[in-house]
Amino acid sequence: MVSLGLSGADERALIAGCSRFLQLHGRRSPHQLLADIPEGVAMDRYGNGGVVAELEDETARLLGKPAAAFFPSGTMAQQAVLRVHSDRRRNPVFVCHPACHLEWREGRGYQRLHGLTCHAAGDLRLPLSVGDLEAVAEAPATLLLELPQRDLGGHLPTWPELEAQVAWARARGAAAHLDGARLWECTPQYQRTPAEIAALFDTVYVSFYKGLGALSGACLAGPSALVAEAREWRTRHGGTLPALWPYAASALTCLHRRLPRMPEYFGHAQAIAAALAEVPGIEVVPDPPPTPMMHLLVRASAGAFGDAVVRLARQQGVWTFSRWFTSDSPRTQRVELAVGDATLAFRPDEVRDLLAALVGAVNG
Repeated sequence: MVSLGLSGADERALIAGCSRFLQLHGRRSPHQLLADIPEGVAMDRYGNGGVVAELEDETARLLGKPAAAFFPSGTMAQQAVLRVHSDRRRNPVFVCHPACHLEWREGRGYQRLHGLTCHAAGDLRLPLSVGDLEAVAEAPATLLLELPQRDLGGHLPTWPELEAQVAWARARGAAAHLDGARLWECTPQYQRTPAEIAALFDTVYVSFYKGLGALSGACLAGPSALVAEAREWRTRHGGTLPALWPYAASALTCLHRRLPRMPEYFGHAQAIAAALAEVPGIEVVPDPPPTPMMHLLVRASAGAFGDAVVRLARQQGVWTFSRWFTSDSPRTQRVELAVGDATLAFRPDEVRDLLAALVGAVNG
C-alpha cells in the first residue's frame, strides 16, 4: 500500500480544505458518524440483547440463516468460524485464493492464534477457478471464497462457476464459508438477494463498515449451534465488550439506508467505467465492473501520482485518493475506486475529467 507521504496533520489539513469527496460515502466527521445512532436505542450488555440482538436477527433474516452473531471485526469473526469448522472436522486445513484477505492483510492470525493451515489455490493475479480447486489433492475442512474479491478489483465469478466451486467443497466433505465483507455489493450483478447468494454456503461473514459505511463491526451467520460455538470464540478473543450497542446501532441504520441503494451504486460504477474508457493512461479492472467498486491502473510513478492528487485537492477542493497499491511496474499504480453516496454527486463525465486531470498532470 502506498500513501501520499504527508504527515498526518498535513493530510488532515488538506482534507479539511476539500468540499467534495470522490470515494464511497465521503469523509464524515465523528459527529456525523455518531448521528447514525438514533435516539431510543436499546443497549446490550456484553453483546446480549438490545440493538445488538436486533441487528443479529435482521442479518440472519437477510442472509436466510438460522442465527447470526455480532463481532467487533471481520478478522475475529472469520478466525472464529474457521476454527469451529476445523475443530468439527479435526482438520486444520482451509483452501482459499492466494490473495485472500486473511492471508494478505491480517497477519496470518489463523495460523498464529489457531494453528490452522492455509492451502492457497490458483494464481495470485487471476480469479479462482474450479480447475484450480481440482488441483488441490488434500481434503480441507473449509473452502473459503471471497465475494467480491477486493484485491482483484471486485471480481465476481459467474453464478455457475460459483456453484461449481461450492460443489467441489461439498464433494470433499468440506464446509463452504463465504467471506462476504462486501456481499451486499454483489446483489445487482447476480440479480439475487443476499439470502439467495448465502444459501450456497454453510456460513457467511458480512461487514457493516465497508460498503455500508457504518462505524465498525461484522456479523457471522449460519446454523444456530455453529454460531453459538463461534460466540464462545468471540469471548476468548476479547470481543464480547461490555457495550457493543453503538456499533450495532450504526450498522443497523446504515444497512437500512444503503442496502436498497446498491443497484444505484452499481449502475453509477458501470457508467463511470464506460466514461474512463476515453482517458489514455487509465485501465479499468475488471471492465466492466461487476460491483460498485473497481481498480484503476494508472500510468504514473507513485511519487508523481501522489503529487497530482495533492495539487487537485488544493486547486479544486476535490479529495480523490489517500492510498493505493503498487503494481508489477513502478510506472503503474493500482488505485481503488469505491462508489457510494459521495460518488453519486459526481456525474460520470466529471469523474472522467477529474481522473484525466490527474493523469494529465502526471504525464503532461
